[in-house]
Amino acid sequence: MISLSSNPYRMNTMKLENNWKFKSLVHLQKLGNYAPSKNPPTTLVAKCEELLLKPLDEYSIENLRMMIGQQIGLEFLIPLAIEKLQEDILAEGDFYPGDLLSSVLRVSSNFWRQNQPLNEQLSNLVRNHKETILEEGISLELFESDL
Repeated sequence: MISLSSNPYRMNTMKLENNWKFKSLVHLQKLGNYAPSKNPPTTLVAKCEELLLKPLDEYSIENLRMMIGQQIGLEFLIPLAIEKLQEDILAEGDFYPGDLLSSVLRVSSNFWRQNQPLNEQLSNLVRNHKETILEEGISLELFESDL
């Protein structure tokens, strides 16, 4: 896994400039002269390293799903994912309807405890769309047990 900061759960987007969505994770997390590996061990690592350099406003649903699934840049990507889920609770990357939500629901409970406003937003979304989510076969077990 790619590690980007000493405290991956510290939510600091509230202190960001208004244009933070137009910046890359490399810029936002102050990674300086970051360069992707010349020989990444897997295609997943290669894609994640590529996405570190991409401005967040250019991320697709699949890009969000992938990075969140790898627990990378959560403090910046979860707010974007919640925006997408508010538009479509079953937002779909490359796998199935609701795969973005599934990825978000698997985020560590430590993140949610340290980011209560985001936890509340997601909890409200889940509560408001629970029937649709369950009909699609998306498990809420892990998320609900952490609430």
